[in-house]
Amino acid sequence: MANREHWGTRLGLILAVTGNAVGLGNFLRFPVQAAKYHGGAFMIPYFVSFLILGIPLMWVEWSMGRYGGVRGHGTSPGVFHLLWKNRAAKYLGVIGIVCPLTIVVYYTYIASWTVGYSIFSLCQDLPKVEHAGSLEESLHPFSGFLSEYIGTGELFLIPSSLAYVIFTLTLFVSIWVLARGISRGIELLAKVAMPLLFLFAIFLVIRVFTLDAPVRPENNPLKGLAFLWEPNFSKLLDLNIWLAAAGQMFFTLSLGMGAILTYASYLREKDDIALSGLTTAATNEFAEVVLGGSIAIPAAVVFFGVSHAETIAQEGAFRLAFVSMPAVFSFIPFGHLFGFLWFGLLFFAGITSIVALAQPAIAFLEDEFAVERKHAAWYVGGFLFLSSHIPIFINGTLDELDFWAGTFFITLFAAVEIILFFWVFDSEKAWKEINRGAEVRIPGIFFYICKYVTPIVLIIIFVGWMVQYGWQEVVKTSLPKWIARGYLMIFFAGAGFLVHMAWRKKRTTQ
Repeated sequence: MANREHWGTRLGLILAVTGNAVGLGNFLRFPVQAAKYHGGAFMIPYFVSFLILGIPLMWVEWSMGRYGGVRGHGTSPGVFHLLWKNRAAKYLGVIGIVCPLTIVVYYTYIASWTVGYSIFSLCQDLPKVEHAGSLEESLHPFSGFLSEYIGTGELFLIPSSLAYVIFTLTLFVSIWVLARGISRGIELLAKVAMPLLFLFAIFLVIRVFTLDAPVRPENNPLKGLAFLWEPNFSKLLDLNIWLAAAGQMFFTLSLGMGAILTYASYLREKDDIALSGLTTAATNEFAEVVLGGSIAIPAAVVFFGVSHAETIAQEGAFRLAFVSMPAVFSFIPFGHLFGFLWFGLLFFAGITSIVALAQPAIAFLEDEFAVERKHAAWYVGGFLFLSSHIPIFINGTLDELDFWAGTFFITLFAAVEIILFFWVFDSEKAWKEINRGAEVRIPGIFFYICKYVTPIVLIIIFVGWMVQYGWQEVVKTSLPKWIARGYLMIFFAGAGFLVHMAWRKKRTTQ
């Protein structure tokens, strides 16, 4: 078994895993989801999901990754086969390679928009609005600017040449970081990007809470916070809110994607995961709930009012990030500098997630085929560059890829993980593995949560979500959807073939 890399420091590890979890969803998807699902009514199931899904799954993925890493396997196909000595286990693990890499296919392009907008903002090249009029009047110039930047069309999109060049550079930088390795690449990036992200976010929170309402005095930042946090217990019986809250918890902690498992595989056998996993989850929640919840929606409430802020939230994260926030910054002194900070923090959130989600595919080539790291990184980079042309140029494929890779498969994969670890592998051995080298005592109640509560809730969520939303998406047909689905089928088939070849290679050498 070849020697595997290790993290240089615990701080670097925690920052790297936090960088994986802290992504665009913390500052965009979370406030949109919270506003869409009645603020305080959303927050109650959100925190319940954190306790019974987020923390248990975080410990499970860390312990599975460490268990596999010390045995030479840092990705889900190899780890699943260690837990369940069945040929099918490796093929179930294919999800943990295909899913995160598919997310990178479109996520890199979105993250590259933040680079372009940072430049536009700093150079004061974004549209300017002299006074706050109607919502449509205020936002229309920014909607048109975004459309010109990324392209419009019924089927084919033609982005601006600058958008394409910046996407290429963003992908190149991400792969260059990955090619440098764990400690010299990923860890170093995290040590630079994460402190800057938090610093930028704190500056923005301070600025938002010192804003003057330009239209109505009652539209102040505290009213924006009340919009997100005011309790609404009458909505707690709405299954949609519980499904949305659980889905946000998966998304925000990067659970069910295979990336945390791979990061944890670079731990040593006695390295603590109990405190490290809890610290990572808590840091992510601070970034999401305290910082992410205190910038975009409160700023929108100040300038456009509660009802219009809710309208913006209903229209999605992209409109919030690239349309309403630039409009807000256009009203305030030195807004171009604060816009630069806004898009800068989104870029740092994006690139740390990109390198994390691409790492499982690189680790698979290293571990199972003994490919040198820098070669594996550039092979994966070439695949990503070619694949990314699908969401860049074909309208509708980005949303379809996000549905399958960013929603459907991560829920399924999380359920498979915890069932394998606590039921197939054995719950007593799993609990012992979680507590190995632990620097804090994990309350015994979490043993029963991990064994019974979390799997049951995951199954209920998956079935309930499929009934409420998923089945409607599956039966929808259009050319972009079939292109995206065809791509995924080919990707799964190719990854399955590589797993099969790795399995045959192992049998031949034994």
